[in-house]
Amino acid sequence: MPEISRFLGIVIKMFFDDHNPHHFHAVYGTDTAAIAIHSLELLEGHLPPRIQGLVIEWASLYQKELQANWERRKKGLDLKKIKPLV
Repeated sequence: MPEISRFLGIVIKMFFDDHNPHHFHAVYGTDTAAIAIHSLELLEGHLPPRIQGLVIEWASLYQKELQANWERRKKGLDLKKIKPLV
């Protein structure tokens, strides 16, 4: 699962063979979650509330880049790194 961003101890990844809806994975320590790209809704898993808020803030800034990576992933292309939350 390629890493596409990392910030504040949070790792953002996207699977190449993943299912719909369009989403990405956030990992923080032992906590993991899948977040929908379009709605920024938590699809599965758990993150501490503060961390989930940071992930949603980051994703709202980079929704277009996340969607572009989802499309690249479907074509089997390398995913592009996305800037971290600063």
